[in-house]
Amino acid sequence: MTAPAIDLHCHSSVSDGTETPTQLVRAAVAAGLDTMAITDHDSTAGWDEALTAARGTGLQIIRGMELSTRHEWRSVHVLGYLFDPHDQRLLTETGRIRDDRLNRAERMVTRIAEDYDVTWSDVLAQSGGVSIGRPHIADALVARGIVGTRSEAFETILHFRAGYYLPHEAPTLLDGVRLIAEAGGAPVIAHPATRGREAVIDEPMLRQLVEAGLAGLEVGHRENTPEGRALLEKWAQRYDLVVTGSSDYHGEGKPNRLAENTTSPESLERLIARTRGAAPVRD
Repeated sequence: MTAPAIDLHCHSSVSDGTETPTQLVRAAVAAGLDTMAITDHDSTAGWDEALTAARGTGLQIIRGMELSTRHEWRSVHVLGYLFDPHDQRLLTETGRIRDDRLNRAERMVTRIAEDYDVTWSDVLAQSGGVSIGRPHIADALVARGIVGTRSEAFETILHFRAGYYLPHEAPTLLDGVRLIAEAGGAPVIAHPATRGREAVIDEPMLRQLVEAGLAGLEVGHRENTPEGRALLEKWAQRYDLVVTGSSDYHGEGKPNRLAENTTSPESLERLIARTRGAAPVRD
């Protein structure tokens, strides 16, 4: 028998995906998924619509979020699963992140507009969600014909070395893991090995994260390097962490396809066992 297809990292238009939560659910069903996690950036606003759309389809929904954090000079994202969406500390922090992201995006556009024909109104026209960020700037650049694709925008104008990039406020990685764990969720570091060993946290930091409640590592991801995956697998075994695999699907916003990387049913059950804030839903 074929194992159920479980994809624990998917984005809707609530953040930087190109499909509404309803369209995302339909795409997951069409792709043959058994279980999908909706993990928009710093927002749970798509949960209810996704649950409504999934009724009667047999698709299991894992309610989640991708929390923005920082570690030293790096931006690190933490996937949080099945936490309490009403946890006040988490609500306060995600609200602060979204507010700063909006301000940061507008300031970046002001910089870019000095050299390219793009405006803040162009960016707003590309955003139908609550979490405006660099992907929407990229879409505006595509719409204006300045670049051909969102990926090209990130590789050129929006690259941190291009001179237009601005960092955004976010909790530390350690605090982000604590926030999710204390809200009853299971925190998993998203794609932690995208640029090889340089982008992988060191082992002393990993031990601190485990003590703070870290549940797992997203090993199966198209941007993780082979060397990075091997190191993450070793750490997962050493510290009894759950290994996940996911697509990081954004609709047409990225080339990533649903179920291109998946999580085993056993790993999902281990994650669920770590949570107390919400429950999986299959209507």
